[in-house]
Amino acid sequence: MSSDAEKNYQRAYALSLSDPDSFWGSAAEDLHWVKRWDKVLDTSRSPHGHWFVGGQLNTCYNALDRHVENGRGDHLALIYDSPVAGSEVASFSYRELKDLTAKFAGVLKSNGVGKGDRVIIYMPMIPETVIAMLACARIGAVHSVVFGGFASNELAVRIDDAKPDVIVTASCGIEINRIIPYMPLLNDAIDIARYKPSKTIVVQRSQEIAELQCGRDIDWQEAMADAEPADCVTVNATDPLYILYTSGTTGLPKGVVRDNGGHAVALNWTMNTIYGVEADDVYWAASDVGWVVGHSYIVYGPLLKGCTSILYEGKPVGTPDAGAFWRVIADHGVNTLFTAPTAFRAIKKEDPEGKLLGKYDLGEFETLFLAGERTDPDTLSWAEEKLKIPVIDHWWQTETGWSIAANHKGYGLLPVKPGSPTKVAPGWNLQVLDDQCNLMPAGEVGALCAKLPMPPGSLLTLWNAHERFLESYMEEFPGYYKTADAGFIDEDDYVFVMSRTDDIINVAGHRLSTGAMEEVLASHVDVAECAVIGIADQLKGQLPLGFLVLKAGVQRDDETIVSEVVQLVRDQIGPVAAFKQAVVVQRLPKTRSGKILRGTMQKIADNEEYRIPATIDDPSILEEIDAALQTLGLSSARQ
Repeated sequence: MSSDAEKNYQRAYALSLSDPDSFWGSAAEDLHWVKRWDKVLDTSRSPHGHWFVGGQLNTCYNALDRHVENGRGDHLALIYDSPVAGSEVASFSYRELKDLTAKFAGVLKSNGVGKGDRVIIYMPMIPETVIAMLACARIGAVHSVVFGGFASNELAVRIDDAKPDVIVTASCGIEINRIIPYMPLLNDAIDIARYKPSKTIVVQRSQEIAELQCGRDIDWQEAMADAEPADCVTVNATDPLYILYTSGTTGLPKGVVRDNGGHAVALNWTMNTIYGVEADDVYWAASDVGWVVGHSYIVYGPLLKGCTSILYEGKPVGTPDAGAFWRVIADHGVNTLFTAPTAFRAIKKEDPEGKLLGKYDLGEFETLFLAGERTDPDTLSWAEEKLKIPVIDHWWQTETGWSIAANHKGYGLLPVKPGSPTKVAPGWNLQVLDDQCNLMPAGEVGALCAKLPMPPGSLLTLWNAHERFLESYMEEFPGYYKTADAGFIDEDDYVFVMSRTDDIINVAGHRLSTGAMEEVLASHVDVAECAVIGIADQLKGQLPLGFLVLKAGVQRDDETIVSEVVQLVRDQIGPVAAFKQAVVVQRLPKTRSGKILRGTMQKIADNEEYRIPATIDDPSILEEIDAALQTLGLSSARQ
């Protein structure tokens, strides 16, 4: 960590804002273009601009064929590791992955899929999922990956919105101790949906053989046996690559649209600049391809760069224990791991002393990146202490596709400030605004907003809902992209993301961050994980309520621990927080991607009607939360 790192960062950041054409045009030179762009950034495309207008390329070519043609066909592209499927491991070179992708692209073509057509991919974490995504990109089709095992009604909503010609699926997904058959869920979704796809292509897994419908369902293996490989189709840089649905405040999902050109340029650039990796490094994003992290950093980013990407079908704990991540890192020589803080909190809860680390050789492991939930200082320090490597928090969203703020390893690491994802990434002009769109002073909490235009790789629009796109992201703060996150930027230009804007609670006129309180709770020696919500109060408007998950093996009584965390908040934030209540629970309700469902917990506490979120990992947890709240005299009204 040197002054050179600061100079490198500042030089790049200043250029990205003063001359984005030069900055991103230079980054684009690393890729293969069928036709060079006419304009790097076209700001006439209101309100946020379009990137590489007039340029033509193919994302799959850049991710696979380019490496094969440059003599790197025998280098490893993908390693599949599945403890839930009986410790199954498979490896694919760039040539092998390209050939399989070209064949499946031929399968899609033979079933009527062409440029601009949509394909829904409803799949578990298996190699065929990656192949299907790349095959769509190869022929210019638009893929929409839906997390495997998603509820039928939610899948039906996405079918009706995307109107896919084909759905690619598998016979089942595998959890730690159970098989989840997909075909009954898919069949119900197609029955519910108004739009009926003509074909489904099914990967039959040995753990569950699905019954296929004659005339509609196609066996993957049989189709691949007869397939003619398809060549790459040239697309415009501004053509859509994929649709990824994210939760909407109205209950209707928002179909985030990513383009081909800006997306490929930005992700390829991030691999070295942010993550510090080169071709042939082993890069593992421990996420799911159903989420944006899986799109950006299991599939496209690593393969564009020429890395070896890990596809892991398992959990951080329970497959078989809290040493699962260390085993994968050791077995495959992982250099860089990117995962969610919630995964490390789960590991810390089960193995607080890090004893399982001693079983594995992590000599190749260089850097840990965390994102998805705010990285509390306690989790950060635990990971730093146990791993003895840089632990880097970075902040981004489904909509942005890559980091808004990060510690850029490629420029040289800056000093870490616990609780901060360090500084704004080049291309992002991040500012802190009040409700009237005025700039906030350094250190004061406000809405984190990015001055337009956004950099390449960020969302182009919402599928079939451009007006909703403008309303959701651009209207509240004219001239800015609204992140819907709250936080501050300190006097050293370090960003602190404290909570979602709707997680800022108003206690007797004081705007307080639940994230700041969670930071204090997480520092308690017995607390593995925590959440704070605001509950309705007639006198003060809202009062904070804490939820505590304790570390494995803690023997002390809950009341003592609660009284200690209440005192901690009083000591570190002050009486103004009015933090007087906390409850110990066994676990917190989360989405499958690891985000804590604070909004749902708040509705339960306030006795408001709520719907069980489609993205929830285990709905039964809500009953446990309800029971815990009843001990405090709070109850629910489930819809």
